[in-house]
Amino acid sequence: MTLPLIVYRSLRQHALSTLVTAGSIALACGLLMSVWTVKTQSEVAFTSTGTTFDAVLGARGSKLQLVLNAIFHLEASPGNLAYADYEFIRRHPAVRAAFPIAVGDNLRGYRLVGTLPELFTGVELAGGRKLALQPGGRWFAPEAHEAVVGSFAAARLGLKVGDVFHPFHGLVYDERNQHAETYTVAGVLDATNTPMDRVIWIPLHGLQTMTGHDPRAATDVSAVLIQLRTPTAGFMLDMMYNKQGNRLTFAYPVGTIIAELFSKISWFDRVLELVAYLVALVAAGSVLASIYNSMSARQRDLAILRSLGARRRMIFGAVVCEAAAIGLLGALAGFAVYFVLLAGAAEVIRTQTGVVLQVAQRQPVLAVCPAAMIALCALGGVVPALKAYRTPVAATLAPLS
Repeated sequence: MTLPLIVYRSLRQHALSTLVTAGSIALACGLLMSVWTVKTQSEVAFTSTGTTFDAVLGARGSKLQLVLNAIFHLEASPGNLAYADYEFIRRHPAVRAAFPIAVGDNLRGYRLVGTLPELFTGVELAGGRKLALQPGGRWFAPEAHEAVVGSFAAARLGLKVGDVFHPFHGLVYDERNQHAETYTVAGVLDATNTPMDRVIWIPLHGLQTMTGHDPRAATDVSAVLIQLRTPTAGFMLDMMYNKQGNRLTFAYPVGTIIAELFSKISWFDRVLELVAYLVALVAAGSVLASIYNSMSARQRDLAILRSLGARRRMIFGAVVCEAAAIGLLGALAGFAVYFVLLAGAAEVIRTQTGVVLQVAQRQPVLAVCPAAMIALCALGGVVPALKAYRTPVAATLAPLS
C-alpha cells in the first residue's frame, strides 16, 4: 500500500473532522492574505493617487485634512481662501499649474466640486494618462449650468449626457436643502480609478454664486491643487506659507502626508493580523488534536500495516502527510475566503473613496501564506506521528481475551 493511498483513506475515513479543521485553516489563511493585500494595495493606491498633484494650498489648519478634502473628497473643508491667493500661487515661477476648487454641495450624497475647465485638460494621471470623456460628452462651459460627472457617480446616480438635476446644499444629503438651480450633464468622465470618479464637477463660478451661499464668499475657493516645476520648489513654498506665514497652509509633499495617515492607522492592521495569527495557531492545534485523538482508534490499523511490512518511518510519514494534506485543503479553500473578503473590502473602499484595488493582482503573500499554513499543519502532525511511530505491534494485535 502506497503512502498517498494511506493518507487518502485516512482522510476519507475521518471526513467530518477533516472538513471542519480544513475550514478553520481556510478562514485563517484567507484572513491573513486579505488583510495583508488590503493594507499594501491601499497604501500604494492612495499614495499613487496623491501623486497627481504635488501640493495643496488651503486655509490654515491640518495638512492631512486639507489633502483628504481636496484630493480624496473626504472630510470637511478647513475653510476658504481668497481668489487672490489662487492668482498669486498660479503666477508663482515655481508653480507649473494650479487649479482652484470649491466645495459645499452634493447630489444625493455625491459631492459637487466647482473648478475651471483647465483642470480637465491640464491634469495628467499616473502613467501619463489624460482625462477623457465617454462618447457623446463634452467639457462644461465656464459660465453655464452644466456638469461633468465622474464615472462611478454617474453609474450610481443613473446620470447620462443630457440629464438634468438640482444640487443640494451641504456635504451631507438632505432632501430639504435642495437648490433652485438646474444643471445639465454635459459629459461623463471615463473611469480613472481615482476619487475623481465619485465627484460631480461643475463650473467654479456656479458653485460660488449658488443660491443659499454666503455672497461675501462668492470669490473664495476651498483649496488650490498645485503641480510644481521642481521638488525643491515645494520646500521653498512650504517655508513661505507654513513657517514664515500664519494665514494659509501649504500641504507638501502629498505622498508623505498620505503615508503618515497609514502610519496612524497601522495599529488596526496589526490587530487584524494578530487575530489571523491566532486563528492560524488554533487551526494548527485542531489538526494536532484531531489526528492525535484518533490515534487510539487507529492503533490496530497501524499495527496491521506494520505486520504487513510497513516501516516505522512510513507510518510516521503517513501521519505527517495527512496533517499537511489537511493544511493543503484548507489553504486551497482559503483562496475562496480571500477573494470574497478582498472583493468586499475593495467595493467598500471604492464606494467611500473612489480608489480601486486590484483584486486579481499577484501578491507574494498569496504564495507565502499557504505554504506557511501547510508547514504549520505538518508541524502539528509531528506529535501524533510520534505516537503512531511508537505503536507496539505485538501488544496491539494480541487477542483481548
